[in-house]
Amino acid sequence: MFESFVEGVGLALRVDTYLYISVGLFLGMFVGALPGFTTLMAMAILLPVSFFLDPLLGIPFLIGVYKGGIYGGSIPAILVSMPGTGAAVATTFDGPALTKKGKGRKALEMALFASVSGDLTSDIITIAMIGPIAVVALLMGPPELAAVIFLALIVISGTSSGVFVKGLLMLAVGLFFAMVGQDPIGALSRFSFGFTSIESGIPFLPMLIGVFALPEIFIGIERKASKIIKSADLKISGARLTWAEFKSCGRTIARSTMIGTGIGVIPGVGQVVAAFMGYAAAKNASPHPEKFGKGELEGVAAAEAANNAVNGPTLVPLLTLGIPGDNLTVILIGAFIAQGLRPGPLLMEEQGPLVFAILVSMVLANILFLFIGYFCIPLFARIVTIRKSFLLPLTLVFAFAGTWVFRGQPFDLGVLVFFGAFGYIARKLHFDVTPMAMGFILGPILEYSFGQTTVLAQGNMLHYIFVERPITAVIVLGTPVLTYLMWQRSVRLRRELTKGLANENSS
Repeated sequence: MFESFVEGVGLALRVDTYLYISVGLFLGMFVGALPGFTTLMAMAILLPVSFFLDPLLGIPFLIGVYKGGIYGGSIPAILVSMPGTGAAVATTFDGPALTKKGKGRKALEMALFASVSGDLTSDIITIAMIGPIAVVALLMGPPELAAVIFLALIVISGTSSGVFVKGLLMLAVGLFFAMVGQDPIGALSRFSFGFTSIESGIPFLPMLIGVFALPEIFIGIERKASKIIKSADLKISGARLTWAEFKSCGRTIARSTMIGTGIGVIPGVGQVVAAFMGYAAAKNASPHPEKFGKGELEGVAAAEAANNAVNGPTLVPLLTLGIPGDNLTVILIGAFIAQGLRPGPLLMEEQGPLVFAILVSMVLANILFLFIGYFCIPLFARIVTIRKSFLLPLTLVFAFAGTWVFRGQPFDLGVLVFFGAFGYIARKLHFDVTPMAMGFILGPILEYSFGQTTVLAQGNMLHYIFVERPITAVIVLGTPVLTYLMWQRSVRLRRELTKGLANENSS
């Protein structure tokens, strides 16, 4: 494993890799700075670009978009209290108040430095722990892999936004879509309904762009034009952040980094939860918690360090088990698959140097992250004023063009429209499409692993699992318990929300 790491370091030291990372970072910050445009949409639209590049260019390019987008959302959150991404919601607690106090520049710079610190540290931790986890993953057989994937799907369904039952329903829909085409074991055609174009399965790229990008565009088009933010309203005023101010937040940044790193390893949780947990932890640990929410630099540092620290560790379950850590890494797994790299237990063994090269490039990319963010803050602040009506039509064109250049088949455009409509309807009905996408991706692996387990069990599944495979038995027995707990959590949250709405109406 160490030899693969050393070889990976050599592969990562390419000028063109960092050129593409820089472009990705810039585009990610650009989209993140636009209220209403999400990092997820940007990655889905730009996914086809990575297909025409070397893996050491295309995948780091998308990772640059990922990193830049998560930070970029803090810019409108601080300046105009409009988070560019969901991950920046917690930043609105103190960012706008700092701007009103004339400390907008300090807040933006604190967000940048905390983001880079959290991201860099978590990337290094990711490299340190991915090797041992990959070794453990290689020891897993089909029964363990099937049990872990099924448990991960349940967790993803439970932690997605919305009602738990809705998450399970979307998961079932995704598993059904995954079954369209050929049986992974017997290669028999099923659920194709006479359409030869899907006998080999539903095309992956049109599904991803359709279900993640088109609904965002449709919803943006249907909404009435929001209040235009004038450039004069954006005041990046005040002195720059001092070293003493940054140092005073060092403990908070370290705490939030650990919180974000831990959350990043868990599939399905993501940046939003990390940001809120980091902010809450900082407030609880502060000797003056009453200042939080009224313009506290420590609040900005806590939220931004936590949400950016998630970025690296989300790749751990993706690369070692083939399980996307969140909806953004669903896009990344599409890039890996298009490059002929199937994330999972064998990836580190077969392509270890390449994987480490990508991870090392992530670490070094934080230097570019710092410089691009620092010198382009005034530019990205002005981007906040761009009206969405100018960009939405162009984004729609990119979505169709990217789908067409993938295979050049008209059928793919039909798949794009179908899943775009599906995603839009799901959004309107408050269904989260992430479990559907996860089920679509992991369904074939789950089915193949379960089929192998059936063969190995030789007709005596209970004895094989509960006697010969104790680890699998523990996971299998723990899954219904965890499912029940997550259902209870969903019911409790709904009751609290209903009670809160009732109190607001009565007042």
